[in-house]
Amino acid sequence: MTLWNGSFPFYPGANTCFPFDTAWAAIVSVFLSLLATFIIILPGIRGRGRLFWFLRVVTGLFVGAVVLTIQFTRDWETGWVTANTSYKSFSRALVNVDIGLHIGLAGVNVTLVGNPVNQVNETIDYNEHFAWSFDADYDHSYGEGLGKGLPSPILYVAEKFTTQSPCSMHRQYRISGHYASLTLWMAFCTWLISILLFSMPILLYGGYMLLLTAALMLFSLLFFFTARNTPKCPIQFGPASLKTDYGGSFWLTLATGLLCLLLGLAVIILNSRHPEKLKLVFNLDERKGEEEVWDKSYVPAEPGSSTQDVLMVPLGELCEVTATQL
Repeated sequence: MTLWNGSFPFYPGANTCFPFDTAWAAIVSVFLSLLATFIIILPGIRGRGRLFWFLRVVTGLFVGAVVLTIQFTRDWETGWVTANTSYKSFSRALVNVDIGLHIGLAGVNVTLVGNPVNQVNETIDYNEHFAWSFDADYDHSYGEGLGKGLPSPILYVAEKFTTQSPCSMHRQYRISGHYASLTLWMAFCTWLISILLFSMPILLYGGYMLLLTAALMLFSLLFFFTARNTPKCPIQFGPASLKTDYGGSFWLTLATGLLCLLLGLAVIILNSRHPEKLKLVFNLDERKGEEEVWDKSYVPAEPGSSTQDVLMVPLGELCEVTATQL
């Protein structure tokens, strides 16, 4: 039983855990702290460059936060179904529940919520996570769920993703999730490089890094797309069928990738056609020269003359002469 989606269930006598995903909370806290710091610095920037600087900061932090956060989210693919089904094994009691399946890059979450929550003298509110990352054993997690006596709908859905299941969905999603996660880590590195290049500033190569970031994010979607469109075993609860569709993390990754693509193309095009406008956006206006420039320069005609009687001759009128000894 949980208080928040994304957390592990609470069992009587077990050690309770924090009621939300701490990794997601830590990432968001770091980026919000950076944003607050930049907002404090904002009044110190003069002129119209203040707005462009703030937009660059917000956009950069948004892209970095998205690329890092979606590594740990569990809603790349989601689905819900309402059904009347058995609650426990070897029991004829039926309950009306909402069953949810949430697939991420590192595992699946199976949610079970009763309608109403209190039925058969129990509070039906479960959210179980079964991981398949490199350092996790999905079958072991499933075996622990069996030992805990989890409700039958959760075990039924989780069984579809075991290595022994004839559906073969475990291998498809696990490999796709690993490659998608790898490309997203590479996208995070290229995003960091683009931030450094824009700060140096090397604008053209920063634009190239943004394009590479966009390409890697879109490739991660392609890897996940291959698993999403492979044949699946039906997940049936009587006449009701649990079907999944792309979740919020998938669409957020797509939107952020397209944003990086547009920004990268804009930087490259402006650098080739209107470099002065690009420098204006990045507060890199060229200096027009010294503050004080003489319209005409003069030099004394006779070095030995006094400072009071000095004959000044324009430089433009000087020419080479030959002196004759008298």
